Amino acid sequence: MKTQDGSYIFYADESGDHSLISVDPRYPVFALALCAFRKDTYCTRVVPRFQRLKFHYFGHDSIVLHEHDIRKQKNDFRIFVDQTLRERFLSDLNECVKKSPFRIFSTVIHKDELRTDFFAENPYSICLKICLQQAALFLKRHGEVDRRTHFIFEKRGSKEDNELELEFRRITSGENELHERFPNFIIHFSDKRTNSTGMQIADLTARPLGLRVFRPAQANRAYELIQRKIMGSRRFSQPSRGIYIPK
Repeated sequence: MKTQDGSYIFYADESGDHSLISVDPRYPVFALALCAFRKDTYCTRVVPRFQRLKFHYFGHDSIVLHEHDIRKQKNDFRIFVDQTLRERFLSDLNECVKKSPFRIFSTVIHKDELRTDFFAENPYSICLKICLQQAALFLKRHGEVDRRTHFIFEKRGSKEDNELELEFRRITSGENELHERFPNFIIHFSDKRTNSTGMQIADLTARPLGLRVFRPAQANRAYELIQRKIMGSRRFSQPSRGIYIPK
Protein backbone atom coordinates (compact mmCIF):
# COMPACT_ATOMS: atom_id res chain seq x y z
CA MET A 1 0.00 0.00 0.00
CA LYS A 2 1.38 3.38 -1.02
CA THR A 3 2.26 5.75 1.82
CA GLN A 4 -0.07 8.71 1.89
CA ASP A 5 1.36 12.15 1.27
CA GLY A 6 1.39 14.42 4.29
CA SER A 7 -0.13 17.84 4.84
CA TYR A 8 3.19 19.69 4.99
CA ILE A 9 5.99 20.49 2.59
CA PHE A 10 9.44 21.84 3.52
CA TYR A 11 11.63 24.19 1.51
CA ALA A 12 15.30 24.66 2.45
CA ASP A 13 17.90 27.30 1.79
CA GLU A 14 21.18 28.37 3.33
CA SER A 15 23.11 31.57 3.87
CA GLY A 16 26.88 31.67 3.83
CA ASP A 17 29.25 28.88 2.85
CA HIS A 18 29.98 25.83 4.98
CA SER A 19 33.76 25.80 4.58
CA LEU A 20 35.81 25.77 7.79
CA ILE A 21 39.09 26.23 5.91
CA SER A 22 38.51 29.72 4.57
CA VAL A 23 36.26 31.78 6.84
CA ASP A 24 35.03 35.14 5.55
CA PRO A 25 35.42 37.63 8.44
CA ARG A 26 32.65 39.75 6.93
CA TYR A 27 30.15 36.91 7.38
CA PRO A 28 31.65 34.01 9.36
CA VAL A 29 28.36 32.15 9.78
CA PHE A 30 26.43 29.43 8.03
CA ALA A 31 22.64 29.37 8.41
CA LEU A 32 20.20 26.71 7.26
CA ALA A 33 16.46 27.38 7.19
CA LEU A 34 13.74 24.79 6.66
CA CYS A 35 10.41 26.49 5.99
CA ALA A 36 7.34 24.33 6.57
CA PHE A 37 4.02 25.07 4.87
CA ARG A 38 0.67 23.37 5.07
CA LYS A 39 -0.01 22.51 1.45
CA ASP A 40 -3.60 23.78 1.52
CA THR A 41 -2.71 27.25 2.83
CA TYR A 42 0.39 27.35 0.63
CA CYS A 43 -1.78 26.93 -2.47
CA THR A 44 -4.65 29.18 -1.44
CA ARG A 45 -2.92 31.97 0.49
CA VAL A 46 0.86 32.05 0.17
CA VAL A 47 1.45 31.60 -3.55
CA PRO A 48 -1.36 33.97 -4.70
CA ARG A 49 -0.07 36.71 -2.40
CA PHE A 50 3.44 36.55 -3.88
CA GLN A 51 2.08 36.29 -7.43
CA ARG A 52 0.12 39.51 -6.94
CA LEU A 53 3.27 41.23 -5.68
CA LYS A 54 5.20 40.19 -8.78
CA PHE A 55 2.49 41.28 -11.20
CA HIS A 56 2.19 44.62 -9.43
CA TYR A 57 5.88 45.53 -9.60
CA PHE A 58 7.13 43.67 -12.68
CA GLY A 59 4.05 43.04 -14.85
CA HIS A 60 4.66 39.28 -14.94
CA ASP A 61 5.27 36.40 -12.54
CA SER A 62 8.46 34.85 -13.92
CA ILE A 63 10.56 36.95 -11.52
CA VAL A 64 12.54 34.91 -8.99
CA LEU A 65 12.81 36.70 -5.65
CA HIS A 66 16.47 36.29 -4.76
CA GLU A 67 17.57 37.95 -1.52
CA HIS A 68 21.08 38.77 -2.76
CA ASP A 69 19.85 40.38 -5.98
CA ILE A 70 17.18 42.38 -4.14
CA ARG A 71 19.70 43.61 -1.57
CA LYS A 72 22.27 44.55 -4.25
CA GLN A 73 19.67 45.83 -6.79
CA LYS A 74 21.01 43.46 -9.43
CA ASN A 75 19.49 41.89 -12.55
CA ASP A 76 15.68 42.22 -12.52
CA PHE A 77 15.90 44.32 -9.36
CA ARG A 78 17.91 47.15 -10.93
CA ILE A 79 14.71 49.18 -10.97
CA PHE A 80 15.03 49.53 -7.22
CA VAL A 81 17.96 51.91 -7.43
CA ASP A 82 15.01 54.31 -7.17
CA GLN A 83 14.91 54.58 -3.38
CA THR A 84 11.22 55.46 -3.15
CA LEU A 85 10.24 52.50 -5.32
CA ARG A 86 12.64 50.22 -3.42
CA GLU A 87 11.22 51.15 -0.04
CA ARG A 88 7.68 50.61 -1.28
CA PHE A 89 8.59 47.22 -2.74
CA LEU A 90 10.42 46.10 0.41
CA SER A 91 7.49 47.16 2.54
CA ASP A 92 5.09 45.13 0.39
CA LEU A 93 7.48 42.17 0.27
CA ASN A 94 7.84 42.23 4.04
CA GLU A 95 4.07 42.28 4.38
CA CYS A 96 3.82 39.22 2.14
CA VAL A 97 6.29 37.32 4.31
CA LYS A 98 4.66 38.47 7.52
CA LYS A 99 1.14 37.44 6.46
CA SER A 100 2.15 34.10 4.98
CA PRO A 101 1.57 31.21 7.39
CA PHE A 102 4.66 29.01 7.70
CA ARG A 103 7.09 27.74 10.32
CA ILE A 104 10.88 27.97 10.33
CA PHE A 105 13.25 25.31 11.63
CA SER A 106 16.74 26.72 11.68
CA THR A 107 20.30 26.29 12.86
CA VAL A 108 23.16 28.76 12.60
CA ILE A 109 26.85 27.97 12.91
CA HIS A 110 29.29 30.68 13.96
CA LYS A 111 32.38 29.22 12.35
CA ASP A 112 34.84 31.28 14.41
CA GLU A 113 33.40 29.75 17.59
CA LEU A 114 32.93 26.17 16.43
CA ARG A 115 35.24 23.67 18.12
CA THR A 116 36.28 21.54 15.15
CA ASP A 117 38.00 19.01 17.39
CA PHE A 118 34.57 18.22 18.85
CA PHE A 119 32.68 18.33 15.54
CA ALA A 120 34.12 16.30 12.68
CA GLU A 121 31.10 17.12 10.53
CA ASN A 122 30.97 20.26 8.44
CA PRO A 123 28.51 23.05 9.33
CA TYR A 124 25.98 21.93 6.71
CA SER A 125 25.83 18.42 8.18
CA ILE A 126 25.41 19.75 11.71
CA CYS A 127 22.62 22.13 10.67
CA LEU A 128 20.87 19.54 8.54
CA LYS A 129 20.76 16.98 11.35
CA ILE A 130 19.35 19.46 13.88
CA CYS A 131 16.75 20.85 11.46
CA LEU A 132 15.56 17.41 10.36
CA GLN A 133 15.21 16.35 13.99
CA GLN A 134 13.15 19.47 14.70
CA ALA A 135 10.99 18.73 11.66
CA ALA A 136 10.47 15.13 12.78
CA LEU A 137 9.30 16.20 16.25
CA PHE A 138 6.96 18.79 14.70
CA LEU A 139 5.43 16.24 12.33
CA LYS A 140 5.02 13.73 15.16
CA ARG A 141 3.09 16.29 17.20
CA HIS A 142 0.80 16.87 14.24
CA GLY A 143 0.15 13.18 13.56
CA GLU A 144 2.11 13.21 10.31
CA VAL A 145 4.91 10.83 11.20
CA ASP A 146 3.52 7.96 9.07
CA ARG A 147 2.86 10.17 6.05
CA ARG A 148 5.26 11.00 3.25
CA THR A 149 6.85 14.44 3.58
CA HIS A 150 8.81 16.14 0.81
CA PHE A 151 11.88 18.32 1.41
CA ILE A 152 12.96 20.62 -1.42
CA PHE A 153 16.59 21.76 -1.58
CA GLU A 154 18.25 24.07 -4.07
CA LYS A 155 20.54 22.46 -6.65
CA ARG A 156 24.15 23.48 -6.11
CA GLY A 157 26.06 21.07 -8.37
CA SER A 158 26.30 17.31 -8.86
CA LYS A 159 29.03 16.75 -6.26
CA GLU A 160 27.40 18.94 -3.61
CA ASP A 161 23.93 17.51 -4.27
CA ASN A 162 25.19 13.92 -4.04
CA GLU A 163 26.95 14.66 -0.75
CA LEU A 164 23.83 16.33 0.66
CA GLU A 165 21.60 13.45 -0.42
CA LEU A 166 23.92 10.92 1.23
CA GLU A 167 23.91 12.98 4.43
CA PHE A 168 20.13 13.33 4.31
CA ARG A 169 19.71 9.57 3.91
CA ARG A 170 22.21 8.85 6.67
CA ILE A 171 20.34 11.08 9.12
CA THR A 172 16.90 9.78 8.15
CA SER A 173 18.10 6.17 8.42
CA GLY A 174 18.57 6.66 12.15
CA GLU A 175 21.97 8.31 12.60
CA ASN A 176 20.60 11.18 14.64
CA GLU A 177 20.28 12.19 18.28
CA LEU A 178 16.68 10.95 18.44
CA HIS A 179 17.88 7.48 17.39
CA GLU A 180 14.84 7.23 15.13
CA ARG A 181 14.35 6.55 11.45
CA PHE A 182 12.43 9.00 9.29
CA PRO A 183 11.63 6.67 6.38
CA ASN A 184 8.94 8.94 4.96
CA PHE A 185 11.23 11.95 4.48
CA ILE A 186 11.79 12.41 0.74
CA ILE A 187 14.52 14.69 -0.62
CA HIS A 188 14.24 16.60 -3.90
CA PHE A 189 16.53 19.06 -5.66
CA SER A 190 15.24 22.03 -7.61
CA ASP A 191 16.93 24.80 -9.55
CA LYS A 192 16.35 28.22 -8.00
CA ARG A 193 15.12 29.36 -11.43
CA THR A 194 12.20 26.94 -11.09
CA ASN A 195 10.35 29.90 -9.56
CA SER A 196 9.04 28.04 -6.55
CA THR A 197 7.46 30.43 -4.04
CA GLY A 198 8.48 28.21 -1.13
CA MET A 199 12.13 28.18 -2.21
CA GLN A 200 12.11 31.96 -2.57
CA ILE A 201 10.67 32.41 0.92
CA ALA A 202 13.36 30.12 2.34
CA ASP A 203 15.97 32.22 0.54
CA LEU A 204 14.54 35.39 2.09
CA THR A 205 14.67 33.96 5.63
CA ALA A 206 18.15 32.39 5.79
CA ARG A 207 20.33 35.52 5.83
CA PRO A 208 18.36 37.35 8.56
CA LEU A 209 18.88 34.28 10.76
CA GLY A 210 22.62 34.33 10.09
CA LEU A 211 22.88 38.05 10.78
CA ARG A 212 20.99 37.62 14.05
CA VAL A 213 23.81 35.40 15.32
CA PHE A 214 26.70 37.29 13.73
CA ARG A 215 25.55 40.78 14.75
CA PRO A 216 22.89 40.37 17.44
CA ALA A 217 22.90 44.06 18.38
CA GLN A 218 22.40 45.26 14.82
CA ALA A 219 18.94 46.32 13.67
CA ASN A 220 17.46 43.42 11.74
CA ARG A 221 13.97 44.19 10.52
CA ALA A 222 13.79 41.06 8.38
CA TYR A 223 14.47 38.92 11.44
CA GLU A 224 11.81 40.74 13.44
CA LEU A 225 9.28 39.87 10.71
CA ILE A 226 10.00 36.14 10.87
CA GLN A 227 10.73 35.90 14.60
CA ARG A 228 7.27 34.59 15.49
CA LYS A 229 7.54 31.95 12.79
CA ILE A 230 10.67 30.36 14.26
CA MET A 231 9.56 27.07 15.68
CA GLY A 232 9.98 26.67 19.41
CA SER A 233 11.26 30.07 20.50
CA ARG A 234 11.63 33.74 19.73
CA ARG A 235 15.28 33.82 20.67
CA PHE A 236 18.44 31.85 20.03
CA SER A 237 20.22 29.72 22.56
CA GLN A 238 23.71 28.24 22.40
CA PRO A 239 23.53 24.50 23.17
CA SER A 240 27.13 23.90 22.09
CA ARG A 241 29.91 26.29 21.29
CA GLY A 242 29.33 27.88 17.88
CA ILE A 243 25.93 26.23 17.29
CA TYR A 244 22.81 28.36 17.60
CA ILE A 245 19.29 26.97 17.37
CA PRO A 246 15.87 28.15 18.58
CA LYS A 247 15.27 27.20 22.20
